[in-house]
Amino acid sequence: LMEGVEDIPGAALSAGIQWGWESFPEFLDVLGARHHVMDLGTQVPHGAVRGYVMGERGARNEPATPEDIEAMAAIVREGIEAGALGFSTSRTLAHRAIDGEPVPGTFAAEDELFGIGRVLGRLGTGVFELAPAGALGEDLAAPEREMDWMRRLSAAIDRPVTFALSQNNADPTSWKRLLDLAGAARADGVPVRPQVHGRTVSLLLGFQTFHPLQFTAAWGAAGLGLLPWREQVARIRADDELRARLVADAGALRDDPSVTGFMHPSRIYVLGDPPQYEPGADRSATAIAAARGVDEWELLLELLLQDDGRELLNAPVLNYTDGTLDAVGEMLRHPTSAFGLGDGGAHAGQTCDASTTTFLLSHWARDRSHDRLTVEEAVHKMTQATASLYGLGDRGVLAPGYIGDANVIDHGALQLHRPELVSDLPGGASRLVQRADGYVSTIKGGRVTFEHGEETGERPGRLLRGAR
Repeated sequence: LMEGVEDIPGAALSAGIQWGWESFPEFLDVLGARHHVMDLGTQVPHGAVRGYVMGERGARNEPATPEDIEAMAAIVREGIEAGALGFSTSRTLAHRAIDGEPVPGTFAAEDELFGIGRVLGRLGTGVFELAPAGALGEDLAAPEREMDWMRRLSAAIDRPVTFALSQNNADPTSWKRLLDLAGAARADGVPVRPQVHGRTVSLLLGFQTFHPLQFTAAWGAAGLGLLPWREQVARIRADDELRARLVADAGALRDDPSVTGFMHPSRIYVLGDPPQYEPGADRSATAIAAARGVDEWELLLELLLQDDGRELLNAPVLNYTDGTLDAVGEMLRHPTSAFGLGDGGAHAGQTCDASTTTFLLSHWARDRSHDRLTVEEAVHKMTQATASLYGLGDRGVLAPGYIGDANVIDHGALQLHRPELVSDLPGGASRLVQRADGYVSTIKGGRVTFEHGEETGERPGRLLRGAR
């Protein structure tokens, strides 16, 4: 699943995972025995539990029987009692295994969801988290259906239910309705909490990652896909005829929704270095092409070839329907919302969203021309607001009696750099890494773990435990 859903190379998973557990408590024991630079928190994953209990039936999303649900609930209970912070599931069709199959639990019925959720209610701890159906606009009726059962579940078990919320292109105002429903639930004492990404959810396009010209007939006929990306760049630059064929064949992509839905030049922006995640309309490939009087696909290829093919282009998938982050601002400020990292760095070669915290502090709390957050609001969203959602009452503020982990930041110098591809995963696999200036030091457990972006070698992190 991690290879398909999260874009982590299978070779890296095979080489890097050292199996030493079967049950969730055993998994926590393995994590707890290792030394980390930061604290780790875990949730019991629906997909793995479903596959373990139901086998192939679970993997293929067949309905769960009452006996299946009882067995899944027992495993979830065991995990929460061992220290997991909650339970997580995915219901969006965007999450698929490497074979294209939706992840286990995508179509779970209410009896399954409530049967598992009641474990949290009985224990009086844990958060129920999900990527809801319709999150990418793939089902316009789904979001309000999802909110209905989420509210009923949260009220029944008296535990937080938290879900990913974003603006999608198919129904650009649905997020407003969901915020209103979350606010109504809050007024009735029902803790349904949306999690909001701090910027666009984007694909990063380039020779180092992927791009729409790879889908042309000319790309396949030339055998470019068999070459390392640097050789692709060199060959295209040296062959005028090949460049012309690529641009000509790109015209056929206009009728391919699998490409143009996310990767049409009108929705692709120059990222730059330092990167701009709220670009103006004049930075789209289509707008630049029009200003120069050239074909938009020709211009797109020119942009991709910049900086010896290291250029990355920003293709927003979510949170940029209107060409601004205004919707994100409203979602961030809503009293029910929590700040979420999206995939938090899980994707290895498609996006680079673990830097969203830096963006929140630099763009939202310093650079944006209007409706900025204060530094205090941004810090609160990233610390106490999130900690309280997950029941971590020992952290989130700097005060006596709390865990005093902190970043020392030069706010004026805080700046992201363009992501770069590095080959440091197990087995030599590659991933995108995005560095930043302005982080002076990180203090964890009274020890300095990072200084000016470099590790010091200290490993004071520990495994966070919920109910025990």
